[in-house]
Amino acid sequence: MKRKLHYAWIIVFVTFLTLLAVQGVRLSFGAFIQPWEEEFSLDRGTISLISMLSFIVYGASQPLIGRLVDKFGPRIILSFSTLLVGLSIFFTYLVTTPWQLFILYGIIASLGVGGASNVASTVIVTNWFNEKRGLAFGIMEAGFGAGQMLLVPGSLMLIHWFNWKVTVIVLGIFLILIVFPIVLLFLRNDPAEKKLLPIGGANAEETKDEPSGKAKKVPYRAVFLNKKFWFLILPFFICGFTTTGLMDTHLIPFSHDHGFSTEVTSAAVSLLAGFNIIGILISGVVADRWSSRKILCFLYAVRALSLVILLTSHQPLLLLVFAVLFGLVDFATVAPTQMLATQYFRQYSVGFILGWLFLSHQIGSALGAYLPGVWYSQTGSYNPSFYLSIVILAGASILNILLPEPQKVSRIPENQTQSIKQN
Repeated sequence: MKRKLHYAWIIVFVTFLTLLAVQGVRLSFGAFIQPWEEEFSLDRGTISLISMLSFIVYGASQPLIGRLVDKFGPRIILSFSTLLVGLSIFFTYLVTTPWQLFILYGIIASLGVGGASNVASTVIVTNWFNEKRGLAFGIMEAGFGAGQMLLVPGSLMLIHWFNWKVTVIVLGIFLILIVFPIVLLFLRNDPAEKKLLPIGGANAEETKDEPSGKAKKVPYRAVFLNKKFWFLILPFFICGFTTTGLMDTHLIPFSHDHGFSTEVTSAAVSLLAGFNIIGILISGVVADRWSSRKILCFLYAVRALSLVILLTSHQPLLLLVFAVLFGLVDFATVAPTQMLATQYFRQYSVGFILGWLFLSHQIGSALGAYLPGVWYSQTGSYNPSFYLSIVILAGASILNILLPEPQKVSRIPENQTQSIKQN
């Protein structure tokens, strides 16, 4: 007999699509910089303030989103956040003054992006998977890379063929009429809503004590005094500083400063994005079979090595080697970090923990985008930023290896779980 596809894999596909669409739209911001400069007679600095405001709102929203996920469930948060982003982007075509752009994109759309992010999607995947969770996290996280590869060049082409107003209308309609209905119709918070068990069966303690997915009250003081919490938070802060902040913002100008052509720079960025997806998927699969803390130690060490290569990249070949190596370890840290968070703090509110975790990443991203630019203005070089990044990445690697191995959770097979429920 053919095995029926478990509904958990539908959940993974829908969360992948959500992140692809919403985060892909967010990453398309750079495509609109020049058109908005011309449309509103703004300079590059003012347009950059919109991006900075968006980072701040996105990051600050994460702990709040975590609490809302605990209260209303990830399905409501993901679906209506997607709708909010779609409406905000769609109505951007009506903007006539810069302050309207700050409010509509910098604040309202960014709140939606914060809701349709890792926090809610991680909670829902955690609810549906007790086995193969690393693979599920990897597929889900690949939505970021896929959105970058599809929607960023797609936006550039639409702007080139038509204009920026047509582009925001198309992106808005895509989110409102296609992605939002799919998320609302197909997502389910918990396997119990489909009268199913998670992949891997239920945890023994959940089956005996309380329903799966129901969070206990969070002892906030205990969380903030927990060494494991900070040993996850600090490396993830460093992750944000060195990836979304430093590389996504400054790799292209660094490449131009070294005299690389636009073609070589574009090839490097494309390679980085493509191998980013490969690295995400590989890390998700490996996280199911190996120690997540050892994986993170290795990934941060390789990322530091890739920056050493970048510092010496005076030939196009070395830049491309860097792009491949950095791409493989770029977002690959997310799945094992999520794994550890859900394993260490499964007795707490997962949404609360993840909210603070991704807030730290966004703070790191904001500083990683801002400080290297300031130091470049003062020194005329990105070298101080790269030296600092190599040192703190080594520190992140050490912090992760100092973490303890999470305890294994005993699980009851599906047939035994059913008999327990019946009794």
